[in-house]
Amino acid sequence: MTTTRRTFLASTAATLALPAYLRAQSSAIELEVQYSIPVLFKDLMEKLAADFQKAHPGIAIKLRAPEVGYEEILQRNLRDVVTNSLPDIAFHGLNRQRTLEERRIPVDLKPFMDADPETASLGFSPSLLSLGQTGAKQTGIGFAMSTPIVYYNADMLKAAGGDPDKLPTTWDEVIRIAAAISAPAQNRMGLFYDWTITGNWAWQALVMSHGGTMLNAEENRVAFAEEPGQKAIRVLRKMVDDGKMPDIRPETAFQDFFSGRLGMSMQSTAQLGRYNREIGGRFKLVCGRFPLSATNPRLPAGGNVAMMFTKDRARQEAAWKFIKYATGPIGATAMVNATGYMPGTTIPAEREDMLGKFYRDNPNHLVAIRQQDVIAGWYAFPGQNALRITDVINDHLQSVVNRSKGADEALTAMAAAVQPLLPRRAS
Repeated sequence: MTTTRRTFLASTAATLALPAYLRAQSSAIELEVQYSIPVLFKDLMEKLAADFQKAHPGIAIKLRAPEVGYEEILQRNLRDVVTNSLPDIAFHGLNRQRTLEERRIPVDLKPFMDADPETASLGFSPSLLSLGQTGAKQTGIGFAMSTPIVYYNADMLKAAGGDPDKLPTTWDEVIRIAAAISAPAQNRMGLFYDWTITGNWAWQALVMSHGGTMLNAEENRVAFAEEPGQKAIRVLRKMVDDGKMPDIRPETAFQDFFSGRLGMSMQSTAQLGRYNREIGGRFKLVCGRFPLSATNPRLPAGGNVAMMFTKDRARQEAAWKFIKYATGPIGATAMVNATGYMPGTTIPAEREDMLGKFYRDNPNHLVAIRQQDVIAGWYAFPGQNALRITDVINDHLQSVVNRSKGADEALTAMAAAVQPLLPRRAS
């Protein structure tokens, strides 16, 4: 059809006659959002995107296909830099913020927080906000935060002489009960410690709970091979030797626990929603604190933060609206109900219509919150080799679990392999 001045004016008039919200939809800003770990977040992200769009009809949310884990989404976005195809918003692991900031990819969120009068009403916890800071910048805002905990099959625990109302506080107790539960002939296992969790998180938890650190203060020398790390690696090996821990993959361990064949599992609180759904009423699930083994123990906070990548001002304004929606009270309530993470905002737990009743009815979800007294940052190795260091450490941990090397031998080899991967610091 040929467009004449008359038809053009008629079309324009018709558009202007539309209700305001429909005109907004026709010229909506479309934001690309990237996340990972679909087994935990796919349904949640789709709900948040749909609910946000209803409340903000001028902004469309396009969810990119999720990546498997935090390493994968980091690699994807680093490639996106080269092809100039970064998403507007991405949810990255706490320990990967440093790598992104070293490349000046994230936008500082502090100016948006300071300029927005709603920020004060969002209830962001200062301690958890600090986990999204790199230097003086607010690199990200906590979306889903976690700590390592121990999951117990209460029936198997009692049968092995344990008390679900007085859970173990040391690894020696855990390992003793694991040995009592273990009965390979009956296809029954006592313990699985998921040392494979992304970013060496479980290894960091063992070292930090023994009072150690990954590197020295100057970040030019490996510190995880010192005494706390030596104790940590020996505990891992003791789980294998004395606790009869099998060399299996996490997915196998999940299914063994859900079906009642595994008595205890060290996992992230992130998985609690999944445990509840999969177990159903098969047996009683109880959760306990991660055993602490030093006078100055710490535990690495896990989880992810919402980050802004777009440099376009109009898109930044829209992106900030989605970030504060997802990380604020409404998004946090949906997130906690769908997972086992804790929120970066204090408001939902204080409101009966959000999470007040939920926490009273689900005491297992309180374990992570009660571990905030020892929470610390999820350490990020510096430099270009951060991802490679993660893989190197995993390889050496595998040698401990499969018994191809002794604990001390593996730790020495691990330290020797990581040291040359650290960036050289000027003396």
